[in-house]
Amino acid sequence: QVQLVESGGGSVEIGGSLTLTCVFSGNDYDTYSMAWFRQAPGKERGGVAAIEHNGESTYSEFPEHVKGRFTISRDNAKNTLYLQMNSLKPEDTGVYYCAAGLDGFRLWVQTYNYWGQGTQVTVSS
Repeated sequence: QVQLVESGGGSVEIGGSLTLTCVFSGNDYDTYSMAWFRQAPGKERGGVAAIEHNGESTYSEFPEHVKGRFTISRDNAKNTLYLQMNSLKPEDTGVYYCAAGLDGFRLWVQTYNYWGQGTQVTVSS
């Protein structure tokens, strides 16, 4: 049984920073691929960043390029996933979801089968 709980969302000014945290409750966290997905108003849920169990990371390049501004990381000793978000833009606004999957692959949403409840990120002037 896997449970994911996100925290760290909120409202921030353009150019500001936030760090999202996802706590994984269950067994064998270090065997799961983990990812962050975002759903903005009027858009489908899309990938933001993923990190495999081997540490390889993938970042979204379209429609919003985040590599260089966002950093995904994991602390396997704490069963925790992070998304450090810098230089935030209005187009980064949305509900961010933590996802886990034993066969999770990059930003292919179909390969993740456990989801958190989401945390709202709002970026404005």
